[in-house]
Amino acid sequence: MSEPIRVLVTGAAGQIAYSLLYSIGNGSVFGKDQPIILVLLDITPMMGVLDGVLMELQDCALPLLKDVIATDKEEIAFKDLDVAILVGSMPRREGMERKDLLKANVKIFKSQGAALDKYAKKSVKVIVVGNPANTNCLTASKSAPSIPKENFSCLTRLDHNRAKAQIALKLGVTANDVKNVIIWGNHSSTQYPDVNHAKVKLQGKEVGVYEALKDDSWLKGEFVTTVQQRGAAVIKARKLSSAMSAAKAICDHVRDIWFGTPEGEFVSMGVISDGNSYGVPDDLLYSFPVVIKNKTWKFVEGLPINDFSREKMDLTAKELTEEKETAFEFLSSA
Repeated sequence: MSEPIRVLVTGAAGQIAYSLLYSIGNGSVFGKDQPIILVLLDITPMMGVLDGVLMELQDCALPLLKDVIATDKEEIAFKDLDVAILVGSMPRREGMERKDLLKANVKIFKSQGAALDKYAKKSVKVIVVGNPANTNCLTASKSAPSIPKENFSCLTRLDHNRAKAQIALKLGVTANDVKNVIIWGNHSSTQYPDVNHAKVKLQGKEVGVYEALKDDSWLKGEFVTTVQQRGAAVIKARKLSSAMSAAKAICDHVRDIWFGTPEGEFVSMGVISDGNSYGVPDDLLYSFPVVIKNKTWKFVEGLPINDFSREKMDLTAKELTEEKETAFEFLSSA
């Protein structure tokens, strides 16, 4: 058995964490021979609920869980971390402007970034889930100058999985038969799900999605808006936001960071845009196609971008630039 790794989940009393913690504890994410010390952080009013989650994790009797620590204190939660999964954030309340949401979250992620900087290992991998995820991730990274900015990523894997699933449903195959879809940009309704480079396995042969579907108007219209607005559709139906699918996407994202992406496949994640070859401005946390090896991601380079894609990619970059500017005004005063 290897040494245990320390994994933090914030917002640990919430819905997403409830679906996520069991998968981390049972070896689905870091492997069946990797012992784990699981650290659960939430705000003080949620500590009663968190105690219940702690009891349930104990009652799962998971052999890989060496210890579970539940706390409302950052100095305990962020100590010596190998992985930090930042799920907790201020949710958007009715009548709240995006600006108000950014302001509330800058405070949270500035504080957590500073705690990472002070207490966590410098090799820590930080995954931001709490929305607005891209800008929260950038805020945390800026507040943790001693941790490489490449160690920070935000979740667009849920959108990636949604795009794969929509294509699979349309073609009557499983999601596993679809690969190399891309989510460009922000985890918001401006994101651009791109299947120009995606492949699908049909009758044992790999073909391009455009070629397989022969329905360009659907791919440029309804497909894009369905993926962009899927989160809102789930809320409307369930009266609660996506939890099971979000937890599954977090597992996929973290497992790929840990073990690498399969040969010939790339995935989408929000990463620092510095040095990309797609004309996206530097210093944004933007979702790109990446491949991962030895716990290090690289941009997938050289994909041809058509005019339709270019316009969508620029639009979401513009939104991220504006979000960043708003957040950074608050950051200096937070």
